[in-house]
Amino acid sequence: MKKQFYKWIFFRLMGWKIVGTIDADIKKCVMMVMPHTSNHDFYLGIFTRGITGLEMNWVGKKELFRFPFGFYFKYMGGEPLDRSGGLNKVDSIAAIFQRKEVFRLAVAPEGTRKKVGELKTGFYYIALKANVPIIPVAFDFGKKEVNLGKPLMPTGDIEADLIILKKHYVGVEGKIPENGYKL
Repeated sequence: MKKQFYKWIFFRLMGWKIVGTIDADIKKCVMMVMPHTSNHDFYLGIFTRGITGLEMNWVGKKELFRFPFGFYFKYMGGEPLDRSGGLNKVDSIAAIFQRKEVFRLAVAPEGTRKKVGELKTGFYYIALKANVPIIPVAFDFGKKEVNLGKPLMPTGDIEADLIILKKHYVGVEGKIPENGYKL
């Protein structure tokens, strides 16, 4: 019932579409979500998750998951990030991948909704350390579509891999185009 409601809102009322698919057999991955130019990206992700029926996750500092919001954040795919024990973010998130059976992590490599000159590379190193593919996901407000790309297994050559991944975002327009990362 919820899925039908999401479809009605997303497709009919909002006029958006989803292009491409994520193979349900890919139980663990890093989803490289761009461009991230507005808070509207959050509900596009929620609709995409609900319509595809795939569990999609995000991480936040563990303090966010305390009462009263902890249950809701976990229900929405959140996973608390515990960096105690001297672990850096990459190691902490890679450890989450190891202990979860299904973990599809959505990350915005721009790191902010403001204009940036270069991407943060943590998403890449998380995927490399966790030995999971990176799936490019574009929120294209110009075409009103969420475009799900093909998985790429990181090779360790970040420059070469980013050239391939960035091709997925050519011509994609964020909600606030002037804040989008320029390819």
